[in-house]
Parts: sequence; C-alpha cells; structure tokens
Amino acid sequence: MHALRSLMLALATIAMGSSFALAQVEIGPTDIGGTVTGPKGPEAGVWVIAETRDLPIRFIRIVVTDNQGRYLVPDLPQASYDVWVRGYGLVDSNKVRSAPGQTINHTAVIAPTPQAAAQYYPAIYWYTMMRLPPADAFNGKSEDIPAGVSMGQWLNGIKNNGCIGCHQLGQLSTRTIPTEFGTGADGWMRRIQSGQAGELMVNIIAGELGGAPLKYFGDWTDRVAKGELPATQPPRPQGVERNIVVTLRDWMNEKQYLHDLIASDRRNPTVNAYGPLYGSPEYSSDDMPIMDPVRNTATSFRLTTAPGTPEALGPGHAAMREPLQASHYWGMEKIWNTKANNHNSMFDEKGRLWLSATGQGPDNPDFCKKGSDHPSAKIFPLERSNRRVTMFDPKTQEYKAIATCFGTHHLQFGYDANNTLWTSGGGPVVGWINTKMLDETGDQVKSQGWTPLILDTNGNGKRDDYVEPNQPVDPTKDKRIVAGFYAVMPNVTDGSVWGTYRAYPGAIVRLNPGSDPNMTLAEIYNVPAPGFGARGGDIDKKGVVWVSLASGHLGAFDRSKCKAPLNGPNATGNHCPEGWTLYQYPGPGFEGIGRNSAESSYYSWVDQHNTFGLGEDVPMSTGNLNDGILALKDETWITLRVPYPLGFYAKGFDGRIDDPKAGWKGRGLWAANGDRTPWLIEGGKGSRPLAAHFQLRPDPLAR
Repeated sequence: MHALRSLMLALATIAMGSSFALAQVEIGPTDIGGTVTGPKGPEAGVWVIAETRDLPIRFIRIVVTDNQGRYLVPDLPQASYDVWVRGYGLVDSNKVRSAPGQTINHTAVIAPTPQAAAQYYPAIYWYTMMRLPPADAFNGKSEDIPAGVSMGQWLNGIKNNGCIGCHQLGQLSTRTIPTEFGTGADGWMRRIQSGQAGELMVNIIAGELGGAPLKYFGDWTDRVAKGELPATQPPRPQGVERNIVVTLRDWMNEKQYLHDLIASDRRNPTVNAYGPLYGSPEYSSDDMPIMDPVRNTATSFRLTTAPGTPEALGPGHAAMREPLQASHYWGMEKIWNTKANNHNSMFDEKGRLWLSATGQGPDNPDFCKKGSDHPSAKIFPLERSNRRVTMFDPKTQEYKAIATCFGTHHLQFGYDANNTLWTSGGGPVVGWINTKMLDETGDQVKSQGWTPLILDTNGNGKRDDYVEPNQPVDPTKDKRIVAGFYAVMPNVTDGSVWGTYRAYPGAIVRLNPGSDPNMTLAEIYNVPAPGFGARGGDIDKKGVVWVSLASGHLGAFDRSKCKAPLNGPNATGNHCPEGWTLYQYPGPGFEGIGRNSAESSYYSWVDQHNTFGLGEDVPMSTGNLNDGILALKDETWITLRVPYPLGFYAKGFDGRIDDPKAGWKGRGLWAANGDRTPWLIEGGKGSRPLAAHFQLRPDPLAR
C-alpha cells in the first residue's frame, strides 16, 4: 500500500509539473506555443520553426526553447503554418499544421546517427575539415604554391578576401560536388568555372594562389563524400541566445541575389519606421527589390541608366557578360544583366535613398579631368569611373543620377551640418557629396569633391608636395599612398572619416577633413600579427574602429592608445600596434596552425543606438560561416543564428527602431541573405533571397 501510494504521488507530481509548465506558456490569439520533449525530458535550446506560404511572400518565424523545453512563437499573421523542431543532436520533427492561437506540443527526434546529426551543423564545422598545406610549404619552399604566398595570404584568399567574400563554404551545396563535374581537384576546377562569376573564381584560385588550393578543396570534398564528419559539434543556444526571434521573408526571384539591404538612417534609426526595406542586387539585376514587412509584400523599382551605358559585366568586374562554363543550376543561360550595379544604399534624414549605383557610362565629364578648374580636379584629376551615386525618393518615386567623378562602393553620411555623404570605392581617392548644397543649389559639380590619401611624413602638420607611392619616404615631403577605402566610417566624436584597406595584411586609414577636405591629411594603421585580412568595418560613438579580419578575428583599433608620433617619417602604418585589440570569433578552426577560428566575416557594424537590445555601441559582425550575426557584448560572443534555411550568409545589416515605446517589438536588426547565390542555400534551385529580422525578447516566452 505504501509503494502504491508513493507511485500515485510520483505520477501526480509529474502530471502537475507538466500542467504547470504548460500553464506558463500564455498563448494569445496571434501566437503558437507549447513544449518540446525528447526521450529524456524537455529539450532546451532547440529551435521551433513556423513557416507559411499563404501570404504574398513566404514567411518564417523561428524561436528557441527555454530550460523547460517551452516555446512561444509570437505575433504571427493569420495563416496556416507548418511547425516543427530543429536542433543540434536531432533531426527535424514531423511538421504539424497549425494556426495562431493554438498550443502544439512536439516530440523531438533524436538523430539516429552522427551523420544525420551533422547535416544541421553550421558551415564552419564542415569547412574546418579541409586540410591546409604544411607550414613549411609556403614562401617559395614548395613548387605547388607560388613563391610570394605565405600561410596568411593563403588563408586570406580562401576566406573573406577571396572565396568566402562571395559564398558560404561548408554548407551542403559546397561540400558536395555535382556528379557531372567529377571529383578531386579536377572537379573543383570545373566547379569554379561555372556561370557568370567563373572568371573571378578562377582568377583567385588559379591566378593569385597558383591553382594550389584545388588539391586541398578536392581532398576535402572527396573525404566528405566518403562519410567523414566534422571533428567537433556545435553547442545549442545558451543564455540570451534563447531570447532571439528570427523572422524571414522571401523577396526577389531565384535567379537574382541580394548584396545588401537598408532599413533606416544610421544616424537616426527611427527614420522609415515600419517602412519598406530596399535591397541592392549588385550584378544580378537593375530591379531594386522593395519588401514591406507590415503587408508582407514584395515589389521592385526599375533603376534606369543613361542611353549608351554599358552592362556592368565583363573584364574587371565580378561577373562575366556570358557564362564561362555551364552552371549546374542554369546551364549556359545568362541570368545577370545589370547596368546600374546597385551595390549599397543609405537613407538620409528625409527618408530618401542614396545608392552606390551607375547612372551613366564610365567616361567622366570634363570638370573631372585634367585642365578643369574644379578644386579637386586641380589636385588629382580623374578620367574614368564606374559605379557612381544615384538618389531615389520613395515619396515622389523620383530617381536621378549624380555625375560623380569618383567611383563608389559603400556610402555613409557624416554628422556635419552639410549632411556630407562619404564614399568608398574611389580607388586612389576618397570622394564626398555635400548633400545640403546639392539640395539647395542643384549644382552637382560644386557639391562634390575628392582627395588622394597623403601622409604627413615631413611632420609639419600640413599638406605639402609629396612623393608617389612607389617612391621612398622623403623627410622633407609628404607621401601619397594607394590605400583606397573599402568600408567608410564617419566618426561622430571628431568629424574624422575612416576606411578599411583590403590589401594583405590590410589596414585602416583616417582622414581629417577639416575646413578644406581637398587638402586633408591621412593616417594609416596596419593590422598587426596575428591579425590579417581587413574587410568590412564600422566605428562606435567613442571613435573605436571595429574591423572584420580574415585571420578569424574582430579587430578593434583605439587611436587614443597610440604612443608613437602619428605623423612624421615613421608613421607609415606599423607605428601603433598598441592601438589594436583582437577578439577571436567563435567556432572551430583549421588544424595545424594553432588556436584559431575559421570564421570569415564579410562586414562589421556597430549598434550605436541599441536598435537590437543588447545596449549601445555593441560591435557586431556577419557570421558568414556561423549562419548568422555575431555580437560582442562584454567580451563575450552572442550568436544570432538562422537555423533554417541552412546557409544564411549576410554581407551587411542595418538596425531600425520602429517604435521606441514598444519594447523589444519596436526594434531589431535587418539583414539580407547575401550569398552569391540563393540556390546554394537549403532548398536548392528555386530558393529566393531572404530578408531576416532579428529581435531580442526579455525571455524565451515573452509575447
């Protein structure tokens, strides 16, 4: 009798525990919630995915279970949803058809084999299976590797300044080889020739690196094909990672990709609140995609160019006019045909969109060239430029080109009274547009300027005659450097403008525009070992520069820590290593090169205004091999992961505050899936680009 009473008490306790757990998931009319349990009890830190195709565009919302296996998917539009569970150590559960307002309890499915479990790992776990050449094979010590290539340059080429600058490597589509391509090194040579980007890929692998990586890529995918698995397993989301809500929407079409998107004005993230998002399709299309997250609709605006403007394809570009070899997905079909080449956009304070895009042919107007009386042309004339600047007003639908003399790549507004638009991508110069003057006068000539990069190597504090880049430092003169901006970063604290320089090992460059930016001086700070491979970057409100590095680090540079003189004959790049701090990215690394992360971040961004919810001035990086965004909070990494569709890869992101009074629901980060191309992600051919919205709840069950 005692035993029976004890058993009944135990069963009652379990039942009450289950009832209590379920009672804590308060389901509203727009929510789906419940519990996830496995053979050993609640499954904590796994994802619950709700997907519908009933809306004008596909809609996906993803949440994470709490310590008790409970979940709540909030604020769902009225539709019918497939709901299922995905997590590390599991395989996908059965999809349950559901609707908002329902409680759905799921049974997690334990992966039957390590092979099955590994299919859900982020790409970095698979990519680190690739073997690197031995350390003694570099710097001319092996016939396989070009004499001038070091281990760092090799990694720079197969990471974010080479292969991973366009693709996530390690997801299913890249760790397997199409049957028709063959195997080993030959299979990879055929693969990289495919499609309109074939020439670029061949130039990196076969040109810069002498074709040597093909052997190692081939060995990697051959071993994967034989069943070899990653050496380590990813951890499930922990802590605040369980509070993240990810919402994904399709836009554009399967043959186009998105380089970037923009949601608001960097200086004031309440601009364009609840408004449409605008995408940048780069080489793929002249159609600028527009996605309305309130109505869940996707449209586009056709970017026009002047008559006679050539396609932005061919030699010198990242895409060919015609495929080099047949694509596994599209054969010899030409799927990209842009003239505008819209790469990057920025909102201004009026809600207008400024685009790094082409509006006319490459030959510059006369005022840009030698013999012109334009102040900048007198100093450094420019004969040709490719991508320039255009402007789009969503209210009036007006679209117009700005005839800049300098080329563009990224854009950022300064914090000055002139609302100066600073640009990167100008090659030997940095360009700007005084948008206040342009608005007031309409004068495109007087409203723009540009400057070469001149170091104050004679140390007198002003710009003088200078020696050219290929000439030695002359202590009586200044020195011009070729260190064109990739990222561009205006500093709110002192009005300076910073840029990243992508050469190996890479550097950051500072301009101090002053009262006459035509005569500004530059400073350069090289990335110190063990860091290398600068790419995208941003700056916080204290003036600290944050840079994505191919070495697997987020680099932070604080100019105030410099001890040596910042000008003079020795201030040529290596004079302030003490200004740098390197933070290793999360995730496994390659074997044989010591402690490292294989993460290959494309771009970094600082959340100056707490648009996400982790606080102000939180640096973040695209986690291009980690399927998400990486945030550094109090020197601890937080991963904002997209577990479905696998293969999420962002080239940039933006923050917006829709309603500062709405708590977590009124703010968030926006990013586009920027892999070139969308059919490489989970789902394959037919997959479209994605817009991702990341939000941070106070807890995993917050509504």
